Amino acid sequence: MIPTPFWQEKSLQQMSAGEWESLCDGCGKCCLNKLIDEDTEELIFTNVACNLLNTRTCQCSDYANRFSKEPDCLQITVDKIDEYHWLPSTCAYRLLAEGKALPEWHPLLTGSASAMHKAGQSVRGKVVHEDEAGDWEDHIIFWAS
Repeated sequence: MIPTPFWQEKSLQQMSAGEWESLCDGCGKCCLNKLIDEDTEELIFTNVACNLLNTRTCQCSDYANRFSKEPDCLQITVDKIDEYHWLPSTCAYRLLAEGKALPEWHPLLTGSASAMHKAGQSVRGKVVHEDEAGDWEDHIIFWAS
């Protein structure tokens, strides 16, 4: 008998720190800068990535020190999960909070991030860093939300 995966067996609140961290697929979409439409207050994604994001691996280049180096970086925690409506629709934290399943390309299901990259679900090859971007309004995207 195959054991039930922890994310199907436990609530987000019951997960260990390691289980919680493993939910992150490493897509890098949460590391994209966002704008807020002044008229509608709608959140708008850009393809402008945090300068700490390694755009090849889609991982933070200084994960341990990210909060001191990047003041706008947010720690995704279970106690604030209801506030993360801005997370991409493919994000495991958001999906599980909404009672939905992980996507078939998720690393917890496939064993590696390669399926996610092959499915075009990461920011790899699609972003520029903040210091290279210029006007962020020229970088509005719709594929990340």
